[in-house]
Amino acid sequence: MATPPSLRIEILFAELNAADIAQHPVEVHGSLVGLICGGVGQAKSEWIKPLLELINDGQLPPPSLVQLLEELYQDTLARITDADFGFTPMAPEEEETLSKRVEALSLWVQSFLTGIAMAQPKLNRASSDVKEVIQDLAEIAQVEFDVAEDEESEAAYIELTEFARMAALLCYAEFGPEPSEIKDQDPMIH
Repeated sequence: MATPPSLRIEILFAELNAADIAQHPVEVHGSLVGLICGGVGQAKSEWIKPLLELINDGQLPPPSLVQLLEELYQDTLARITDADFGFTPMAPEEEETLSKRVEALSLWVQSFLTGIAMAQPKLNRASSDVKEVIQDLAEIAQVEFDVAEDEESEAAYIELTEFARMAALLCYAEFGPEPSEIKDQDPMIH
């Protein structure tokens, strides 16, 4: 599934800057994914408040940014709940230097960890698999940004991004709603 033009990093950056929110779009996405994967309710009233606490000290941003956040939420939820849509952590374009992409991944992971911790108070009682990936993500969040621009480093970055993607999906499988709890889902016809 292609990213809607309105959710491109540059557009989100411009909206965040216009609202005086000093967050990178990958941080906003990471926080949102953390909340979703931590099992935050899917009604807007349940996810918007914690997201705004994470990205804007709980203050309501301009309507245009709220609209973009809603679009980002719907797009992200669709990608996480349907494997065909291809969920991945938000990242700068491949044309960016590897150092910038590694830094963005680190920011995404940090924000994801903060979001999931906020949404999931029982994180310390999670399955051993989830505890292990959370620990591994905490190590990824500390990765050095000064990386060589070579094939080996590029391959390592791709591997870390894939790990973050799979970790998020594992957390959603553990903490997200049961398929029967998802609103607006058509009943299965036999």
